[in-house]
Amino acid sequence: AILAYLGDPLTDKLESYRLSRTQAVIVVFLTMLSALIFVLFTLVPQLEIQISNFIGSLPTYADKINGVVIPWLEQRFHISIQSLEIDELVVLVKSHWEKAGGIVATTMSSISHSGGVIVAWLMNLILIPVVTFYLLRDWDILVAKIYSLLPRRIASTTAKLAGEVDTVLSAFLRGQFYVMLALGGIYSVGLSLVGLDLALLIGFISGLISFVPYLGAIVGIITACIAALVQYQEIAQLIPVAIVFLLGQVLEGTVLTPKLVGDKIGLHPVAVIFSVMAGGQLFGFLGILLALPIASIVMVFLRHMHDIYTDSEFYGKG
Repeated sequence: AILAYLGDPLTDKLESYRLSRTQAVIVVFLTMLSALIFVLFTLVPQLEIQISNFIGSLPTYADKINGVVIPWLEQRFHISIQSLEIDELVVLVKSHWEKAGGIVATTMSSISHSGGVIVAWLMNLILIPVVTFYLLRDWDILVAKIYSLLPRRIASTTAKLAGEVDTVLSAFLRGQFYVMLALGGIYSVGLSLVGLDLALLIGFISGLISFVPYLGAIVGIITACIAALVQYQEIAQLIPVAIVFLLGQVLEGTVLTPKLVGDKIGLHPVAVIFSVMAGGQLFGFLGILLALPIASIVMVFLRHMHDIYTDSEFYGKG
């Protein structure tokens, strides 16, 4: 359903170019499938390699932090900082990474030895594109059918609220998704041009968490600067790294967010940060993912309640 929702606007756009609904769905479906194949066979192996290299370089990072960064901070700000004990962290990260690989290997082994499990797994995998295709093809029909079933006395109000929710969710899910992809690409390409070994990993993570204002840039520039210091051991190499993230922020603020997201969500940056923190505290990682869509929908209903209140006799008598 999410894939169909993401692909529906492009399908409608292609229909305006005199393609039939089925032809437009085929084009969109093949585009999404090509993107998925590209990610699975190109980006994922590269990310795995860079993650392994990063884990192997953790002792070097710790030595650089203890030998250069911490003494500089102590001398600059006249504070005492405890040295970073990285040995236990390295062992912990490596054990979990190896454990994750072991889980994958065990899972694949159990799947390969169980005919019923592998059949069920393949059926579920096949159902995703099939359901996505038919939902994309019949999306407008389904929406019209649902509207026709609504009681007439609430149909117009429900349609208005659903339209506002669709506008907000469209701006967030589609727009923010494209912004995250664009920023991840900008950071990865920029850091690659700088020559950073962990360019793809740092750029991917920075783009992925950029839905929280400034968090992606902050995390990215800190990790990229540390990686640049360890790799080049020169302060001057931090300048091109900073330029990459500065350029990314400028493009996000002036081009990407206004064009792809706009001001339809209507959430203040503080409200965004609070929503993400509250979602994570209450429901963990799933809460972080769902915090902004739910907060955006709540804002739609709050604005509707505000309009009802200001149009009421109670408010007018005040």
